[in-house]
Amino acid sequence: MPADSIGTATPAPPLGAEYADTASAAYRAALQVLESVEPRIAAATRKELADQRDSLKLIASENYASPAVLLAMGSWLSDKYAEGTVGHRFYAGCQNVDTVESVAAEHARELFGAPYAYVQPHSGIDANLVAYWAILATRVEAPALAESGVKHVNDLSEADWETLRHKLGGQRLLGMSLDAGGHLTHGFRPNISGKMFFQRSYGTDPETGLLDYDAVAAAAREFKPLILVAGYSAYPRRINFATMREIADEVGATLMVDMAHFAGLVAGKVFTGDEDPVPHAHVTTTTTHKSLRGPRGGLILAQPEYADAVDRGCPMVLGGPLPHVMAAKAVALAEARRPAFGSYAQRVADNAQALAEGFLRRGARLVTGGTDNHIVLLDVTSFGLTGRQAESALLDAGVVTNRNSIPADPNGAWYTSGIRFGTPALTTRGFGTADFDRVAELVTDVLTNTTPQGSSKAKYTLADGTAERVRASAAELLAANPLYPGLAL
Repeated sequence: MPADSIGTATPAPPLGAEYADTASAAYRAALQVLESVEPRIAAATRKELADQRDSLKLIASENYASPAVLLAMGSWLSDKYAEGTVGHRFYAGCQNVDTVESVAAEHARELFGAPYAYVQPHSGIDANLVAYWAILATRVEAPALAESGVKHVNDLSEADWETLRHKLGGQRLLGMSLDAGGHLTHGFRPNISGKMFFQRSYGTDPETGLLDYDAVAAAAREFKPLILVAGYSAYPRRINFATMREIADEVGATLMVDMAHFAGLVAGKVFTGDEDPVPHAHVTTTTTHKSLRGPRGGLILAQPEYADAVDRGCPMVLGGPLPHVMAAKAVALAEARRPAFGSYAQRVADNAQALAEGFLRRGARLVTGGTDNHIVLLDVTSFGLTGRQAESALLDAGVVTNRNSIPADPNGAWYTSGIRFGTPALTTRGFGTADFDRVAELVTDVLTNTTPQGSSKAKYTLADGTAERVRASAAELLAANPLYPGLAL
């Protein structure tokens, strides 16, 4: 951790400070229009800003988009249908959408050093589904068409089509297990990805909680997947993607990396070399919010051999793209190409270190013993709590988190035994390492003063005065790091 960890960190410039007055006027006018039609929605919108300003947002998958990004979503671009791709739409009059999509894709390619970018997915799940089907189209469908001597699935006989359909549905996928930090879209049965593939999971070392590459390689050799998925939702360490590519190549698998959580650290050049997935993966997917600090949406980066199939995301998986969200993606990606974003990304990582060390110094137990990304995963069984109890008690005190499974979780995926913390959002507000050490103190205060109620995995009691004491301390931190300063509604 840098030497400023005791409290001398240089504060970050407030998000959108360069146009705060203009943004404030724009939002006031927009809310007046909204209020004239449905005042309850205007009130809920104002209240959401107030709530976000007044709480410690520590959910790893959330952030604060800039006013420019938010304003880009509220435009008449929303009114345009644009199925297809740039220059090849199924609707007329898409010349401005073509510009928007081209600019967003250009920024994505330049930011991540990727040969191809697809900016249409509406979410991370959509991005993963498009990626899966693009891989299936390239690895399974295209060879079958060539073997049958036809160019399109509509040209197959009924018998050949039925054979291909079954072959598409019988492919194998290997991804990180949910309790080790993987995501539902990496092949788990409740998700559509688990119904698409014959799936198995790799976990982490039971002693250290760290990814065991030899074990992943052994699982890949035994299972022989078509797709090897790397990436995570709750794994607090970095991954060597060069090693994962070697494993994929050995067994003839396509390496797909889901970097939805850590895309901002890749964009900000905190993760480079073997820790940057883009040069090593055949296909890389991400969301555009989270650490990338853009609108809610998805993005796919791909090597040339998969580009044509990914480009058919609509109509293969997606409906019409959302031009107003693609515009917001373009703005966010442009922001991420500025030097200030690299400084932001490094602060995200430094702050996670400070938060982890703050917990460890106060006797808490962390999965893997720490972090080297933006995630800190706290094992709350050391406090005698379930994740559900800890999450609720923290919310009572104005600390917004989410419960999360830990490896071999005894409480299952609903109640869980962990709390996942992330530093991107509060780093956007300007929090430094000393602030995050203080956050660790406040969280520990709440959990130490929370007592399970009976045998329930959900009920608890919080010692009198704890919530008020923590809220008051949090208010001091929040006041020193205001959210959207100058934006008065």
